[in-house]
Order: sequence, then C-alpha cells, then structure tokens
Amino acid sequence: MARLPRLSLAGHVHHVVQRGHNRQDIVLDDADRERWKAFLADAAVTYRVDVHAWLLLNDHFHLVVTPAEPPALGRMMQALSRRHAAEFNRRHGRSGTLWEGRFRSSLVQPGDWVLDCILYVESHAARHQGSVEQALQEPWSSVGHHLGRWRDPLIVEAPPWWGLGNTPFDREAAWRGRLEAMLSPAVVERITQASRRGWPLGDEAFLAHLAPLLGRPVVPRPRGRPAQHQTRAP
Repeated sequence: MARLPRLSLAGHVHHVVQRGHNRQDIVLDDADRERWKAFLADAAVTYRVDVHAWLLLNDHFHLVVTPAEPPALGRMMQALSRRHAAEFNRRHGRSGTLWEGRFRSSLVQPGDWVLDCILYVESHAARHQGSVEQALQEPWSSVGHHLGRWRDPLIVEAPPWWGLGNTPFDREAAWRGRLEAMLSPAVVERITQASRRGWPLGDEAFLAHLAPLLGRPVVPRPRGRPAQHQTRAP
C-alpha cells in the first residue's frame, strides 16, 4: 500500500512523535538529553517552528508544534534527528541508524484539542506510572514550565493556553487541575491513533474543512471492498 503524504499546514498545530529504531534508547544520560534539547531549540528557531510542549523519554519523544510554513516541520525534524544521531553515535562509540524511520505527526484542530494534546504529552508519566506527582516532577518535559516551576525559553504558548485564566497563577492552577483530572481513556486513544497513523485530530467539521486543502484522505477508508449494488431489471 502506498504511504500517504504527511499532513503539514502552516499556522496549524501538529502533534509529533519520533521513536528509536526497534524501540532502542535515543538518550542514555543527561548529557544526551541536554544536547537533544539544544538541537531542538536551534532547529526550531532556524526553521521557524513554535514549540508548545515537549517530552523526551529514553526511547522516543513527543512535540506539540506549529510551523510557520509547510516545509518547516520536516526541515526542523530532519535537522534535529540528524544532529542528535551523529552526536549520540560519537559519544557512545556506535554507528548506524538511531531512528525508527520518518517521524509521525497529526494535525490538530485549534482550541480544546490542542490543550488535550499538550496534556497528553505532559501527563505521560502519570498515565504510565499511575502517579500525578511523578508527572509534576518530570524534568525532561515542558510540564514544569506550565506549572510555573521554571521558565522554559523553548516554549511559545499555543493560543488556547491564554484562555485558561487571566493571570499566570490562574493558568498554572488550571493546568494542575487538568493534570490531576487526567484525560479520558477515549481521548487518549484518539490522540494515540491519530499520531500513530498520521490522521488529523478534530471534529467532523474540522476534517471536512481540511479535506480540500490537503488533497488526500483525512479519515481512514472503510476496510474491505465497496458494497456491490445490484440493479433490478424493470
């Protein structure tokens, strides 16, 4: 089956996931993590991609970003992946590919779906380890920035963020409340499948709006052959 072209629209939020080859680690220590983040910051500025949220795990990473122009996302990811792989191989005396393949991404509908994607990224530890406090302490994530624990110069807030409250304290308190409430399993599954398969994330009206802009399917086709309609003789 032919691979669908990746969805990318200037000025729209995208949820991006990149994994290590065969789920191998892409970072082994904090020096690796610091270099990865520095490479991300440099590539984001160079190619004009706003970073709204990020999470770096041992074997993969998540980003929530908005490119200023259609090619910007791919160029940023290529630069980040190439530089990190070269430095990782040099530091650890290895060679060969580091990445699973091309990165996966999903276009995200403006508004609440953007906030849900950011929460999906920043609540990863809470979902997988069953502890909200674990998520609150995650150092290699943008969650500390959004809770007011430190200022992350990498982050450019997504427009829906400002609707969480009138002051920084209000927004940070609202975000902690969302972390504690967690996303529903249905929303988690929807975001997971959209990023894994490269489908846009949003309601029916948003998908209908995207279809003519992208020139490719925006929802999975039904499985199996189309039903055969028989015409009866008059």
